[in-house]
Amino acid sequence: MRYRRFGKTNLQLSVFSCGTMRCLGSESNAQKTVQQVIAQGINHLETARGYGKSEEYLGNILKAGLSVPRDQLYITTKIPPTPDADLMSQWINDSLERLQLDYVDCLAIHGINTEEHLSWVKSDSGCMAAVQKAVAQGRIRHVGFSTHGSIQVILGAIQTDFFEFINLHYYYFFQRNAAAIELADQKDMGIFIISPADKAGKLYTPPPTLEKLCHPFSPLELNYRFLLSDPRITTLSIGPANPDEVTLPLSVANRDESLSPMEVAAFSRLETHLNNALGTDRCSQCYACLPCPETINIPEVLRLRNLALAYDMSEFGQYRYQMFENAGHWFRGVKGNRCTQCGECLPRCPEQLDIPSLLSDTHQRLNGSPRRRLWG
Repeated sequence: MRYRRFGKTNLQLSVFSCGTMRCLGSESNAQKTVQQVIAQGINHLETARGYGKSEEYLGNILKAGLSVPRDQLYITTKIPPTPDADLMSQWINDSLERLQLDYVDCLAIHGINTEEHLSWVKSDSGCMAAVQKAVAQGRIRHVGFSTHGSIQVILGAIQTDFFEFINLHYYYFFQRNAAAIELADQKDMGIFIISPADKAGKLYTPPPTLEKLCHPFSPLELNYRFLLSDPRITTLSIGPANPDEVTLPLSVANRDESLSPMEVAAFSRLETHLNNALGTDRCSQCYACLPCPETINIPEVLRLRNLALAYDMSEFGQYRYQMFENAGHWFRGVKGNRCTQCGECLPRCPEQLDIPSLLSDTHQRLNGSPRRRLWG
């Protein structure tokens, strides 16, 4: 296991962190999973107020004792933004009580996803007043935020200078947040990558086309290496549902060097195949088409189409596409069939894509039964 400095917090975190959202089946399963990750050298455990009984289970596990002292184990919990400082104060008390801790090493404001959330954070009477009071009391050591928001919201939150770390989406197949990675690094923030196996493309169950293009590496291994080779990134989340799911990601936990020539060649194959498979229908993810008057998240819809057509990642595309209209601010936008063919996006597209037709095609390919967030 490698360890990296978590930005200005100066915590030395393992390059993989254990998120506890998925090991909720039972307290016994959660305990076995936590014990396994700690035995493998992971020293950072992450939970959240919204993760069912996760805080409660983790609190009982910590109270029962683990194989490492408390001061060598870093605990993060996450609490949503709110305009009410008193409510945030109560939520902080609730989390510490469930965790059975006098303090948490890190608190993340959970889901600064909209301009409204950002305004609550900036308000003198909002949630940060309670957070800063808890910091002064020693009940919170370090403060950051997690986000599923637009790049504009993310950059705005970073620029407040309230935060020491950030949890965000960024993978080989989704590099929209590159500017946020750069700005966070400039401000010496710790950078925590959310869900680099699942949200990155369900890479633990890749389609044969993708496996062939990535060979001799697995797609998941290649994405982990894409992230671990970037010295700006501190740690990657794994969310094991049970102890057995810990093994695969940790097989690369000691490989944080620069990309090898073979790895670079694999990424080059992926890019070439994408261009060849999509031709003139490729969306370059420039986001110039927005805003859409119907609130369709056009670039994300077409990104899922790119992946489905180029790499046969239709299962992932369906999984994510079905989140539209079912996950609120956690997954912005409506489905492609909401397009009224108004044509506002067309002159803004540098590729001159027939966006309404591509939206319709994506909907036909990827629409299915609605899905909800696991803990929504």
